[in-house]
Amino acid sequence: MSAIVEHSEFSLPGVRCAACIAKIERGLTHVPGVRAARVNLTAKRVAIDHDIDVDVPALRSALDALGFTAEPVVVQADNLAHRRESRQLLKALGVAGFAAMNIMLLSVSVWSGAEGATRQLFHWLSAMIAMPTVAYAGQPFFRSAWGALRHGRTNMDVPISIGVLLATALSLFETITGGAHAYFDGAVSLIFFLLAGRFLDSAMRDRARDGASALMRQMAPGGTILLSGGGSEWRTAEEIRPGMTLLVSAGERFAADGLIDEGESAVDRSLITGESRAEPVAKGAAVIAGSLNLTGPLTVRVTATGPDTTIAGMARLMEAAGQGRSRYVRIADRAARYYAPAVHTLAAASFIGWMIAGAGWHASLLIAVAVLIVTCPCALGLAVPVAQMVASGALMRRGLLVKDGSALERLAEADRVCLDKTGTLTLGRPEVVSVDALDAEERGAALALARASNHPLSRSLARALADAGVDAAPVKDLREIPGMGMEGQAGGRRVRLGRPDWVGAAATSDAMLGCAFAIDGRTPHLLSFADRLRPDAEQAVGRLAGMGMEPVILSGDRREAVAAVAAMVPAPAIVGMTPDQKLKAIQRLSRAGHRVLMVGDGLNDGPALAAGHVSIAPSSASDVGQNAADIVFMGDSLLPVPIAIVAARRTMRVVRQNFALAIGYNVLAVPLALFGMVTPLIAAIAMSTSSIIVVANALRLARCAR
Repeated sequence: MSAIVEHSEFSLPGVRCAACIAKIERGLTHVPGVRAARVNLTAKRVAIDHDIDVDVPALRSALDALGFTAEPVVVQADNLAHRRESRQLLKALGVAGFAAMNIMLLSVSVWSGAEGATRQLFHWLSAMIAMPTVAYAGQPFFRSAWGALRHGRTNMDVPISIGVLLATALSLFETITGGAHAYFDGAVSLIFFLLAGRFLDSAMRDRARDGASALMRQMAPGGTILLSGGGSEWRTAEEIRPGMTLLVSAGERFAADGLIDEGESAVDRSLITGESRAEPVAKGAAVIAGSLNLTGPLTVRVTATGPDTTIAGMARLMEAAGQGRSRYVRIADRAARYYAPAVHTLAAASFIGWMIAGAGWHASLLIAVAVLIVTCPCALGLAVPVAQMVASGALMRRGLLVKDGSALERLAEADRVCLDKTGTLTLGRPEVVSVDALDAEERGAALALARASNHPLSRSLARALADAGVDAAPVKDLREIPGMGMEGQAGGRRVRLGRPDWVGAAATSDAMLGCAFAIDGRTPHLLSFADRLRPDAEQAVGRLAGMGMEPVILSGDRREAVAAVAAMVPAPAIVGMTPDQKLKAIQRLSRAGHRVLMVGDGLNDGPALAAGHVSIAPSSASDVGQNAADIVFMGDSLLPVPIAIVAARRTMRVVRQNFALAIGYNVLAVPLALFGMVTPLIAAIAMSTSSIIVVANALRLARCAR
């Protein structure tokens, strides 16, 4: 066996349930050279660790032999394929819904006692609507069933397809022979309810795949390279290589990791450290791809590009953490493993039994079809997604966006909560504490300097002065000193806004001290900035603790910056954490048996958000934070977090009730169908009624977020 292990990933659009996962993982372990295989149901991917001498075509052939079409993962193409599948399901759902409504209207006359030619006319009209509808809208089930049968296995879609096709064929036979009953309404309604559940599940899975893609979008598309012979040239990020020299102007993002050769500036590194303030950098300092150069031009010697950059490593951490969810299987998916063989056995037994009893092939087949239809797991399949959809709608009205279908399920199970500080417990917007020390002349000059800078503290100062009604003074010769601040000439005197030591103010150890302002010849003024606590943060954390969820703060900020917030909340805090350390902290809690809710906002929280049992981010979070999180809350208040937990727990109570209703329906309906007391039409009505009862029960969750 080779000592070198490679890692390959494949997209598997045909993966739908726990039975598929088990078949793939067991089947691949029998392939020579394959060390391990893990299926991610949310992403519909399989990750394979294998010897170096096992090539990609061999792995694709093995997956094909198991009955699953596989393609090597290309993020953009993979996402497009999944989006395309969701659009196709939505189109099929629309067609089936429109057809079902029209056939039901036609069936009303038949149910009301229409006879003879009138009844036949309605049957033929129903057939003309149902036949093309079944052929088009049933394709997701037919293709899946055929793919399984072609490779000698079965799945949940096999009995569904058989039931739909037999019901349609018998209805057509009844229509041609002038029979009293046709079951087109049952066949089309069956497809509609099944497509509704499948589309909801697919749409929610699409949203769960966007985290790593959003993280990689933080990379600059390229940068300016200094050529050895003089001059410069813009290169795409893919063309930049280690050892090259990169020129990064103020306001640009770094296209690669590197070390500063020349220049001084302030860099926004919040995507890694979570630090709310910009970090001064000079020669020899390390910079990372995706971070923002704020104040001055820098010359950077490239040390890592593409997949070797820190930000690409963070994306891999998110993918690896997301793999842990691949084994989170819903009860309905687990039941699907036994559904197909059980239904096949019941239907075959009913047909054979009634044939032996002398009922004849027509009556026996009708009973077998009724068994197939009445046992359709529509209610069971809708038990989870409908409850989630209604609860998600209620939470949306309270400013919470639920992105992942299983998020509420996992949120109800959470027993620990980890919170980031900057941008989560606090607003993440540094605000000037006071400008009262500045007189009118100083305020005007300070506003002119602040407006000319892109530094976050300058922008905050400019907003505060503008809100106070200050008019900017005329300042000439404005220029930015890299890493220091802004200066100019006002009324013949030099004015400066920037680092306290550069302006001439005495530095202090105050963690919230931001910058200083001075007019030449006057006493410099220190301007303090604070990142305010979110409204209701103390109340929200108190509620979380009252729910039995012990809160802890995980922050990349300095100890002195976190201490004040931790005392106000209150909650214990761990400070100075890197993304990898946050991830490991979550994993340690998970290994100890806890189910962790992670609440964070920054790029540095992406891996931790993905690793948590469930995750929540504010709408002010970065694209990565929002995409990696399962739930996003709007507004400044932190109260939506405990509100979401209460709603999730109520939702899971309703889900359990729905399962009880669905199982109770089958316990009652299946024996009736087996004993020939249910026609296919009544079976379809009963199946639809059970689904409606489940939906009606779920609608009670419309008030769950109050």
